[in-house]
Amino acid sequence: MRTALIDALTQLPDSLQSTVSEWLHASAFDATFTPAQVADMEAASGLSGAALRLALLPLAAAYAVTPISRFNVGAIVRGEDGTLYLGANIELTGVQLGQTVHAEQAAISHAWTKGATRLTDITINYSPCGHCRQFMNELNGAEDLVIQLPKSDAKSLHTYLPEAFGPADLGIEARLLADQTQGLTADDIDDPLLKQAVEAANISHAPYSGNYSGVAVETSDGRVFKGMYAENAAFNPSLPPLQVALIAANMAGYSWDQIASVALAEVVNSTVSHLADTQASLDAINPDIPLLYAGLRA
Repeated sequence: MRTALIDALTQLPDSLQSTVSEWLHASAFDATFTPAQVADMEAASGLSGAALRLALLPLAAAYAVTPISRFNVGAIVRGEDGTLYLGANIELTGVQLGQTVHAEQAAISHAWTKGATRLTDITINYSPCGHCRQFMNELNGAEDLVIQLPKSDAKSLHTYLPEAFGPADLGIEARLLADQTQGLTADDIDDPLLKQAVEAANISHAPYSGNYSGVAVETSDGRVFKGMYAENAAFNPSLPPLQVALIAANMAGYSWDQIASVALAEVVNSTVSHLADTQASLDAINPDIPLLYAGLRA
């Protein structure tokens, strides 16, 4: 277990520590709490709903990778079925700051890679910046999303983002996290990692550029983490597929030095490309990581 998680555990209420400790020490723990585990925590602590999620925020922040700011932000999103997904901010040295991942993006993307299609709440230890408010406005069910902070009453996303600009303003009906498939095929691709990148591209969200894209990250022990491009109506808050895959790996307890190879698959007859930025980010992590690439036709 990471040292940061051990330290975070001591910040939980005493009534929670023994219950959560057993799960954290399990090798299969991947920064997710099932509805049954949530019920166990509520029974043990007497905390429920938002109060429990606020108490768990130190665990989420323990996953932060912040070599630049040293400022750790944690977020927890709740799926429709009651599952809790943790997330934290990620920074990469050696590349421009636009490659940074915010905690809200991490928690949302973590839920997405686990199959969540709609979120009801997001709990954060600091007020969301405008970038993240805009990112959340792309979500399936954004109009009902509730935000909880440690020292504020719960408020809707649109209280934090009044007169919001979003997909509807551009005539787009598709929403981030909603079930969708892009009809991309990997029939002429032999490499298994590239095939998984195509699978990720198939559920990516890119209605503005058409650059449906996905990444598959393979670790030294053979685990594969997939990431899907999450495009945004305001463009800049868009989250590249590599970052979504890195979030998944990070929340499963992996570090960047365990990355063995990466595959990127993207639609080439679109208006943007992730190839250069993906290569630059990998070069900053470790220039010896091979990048496999497949250009797809929509």
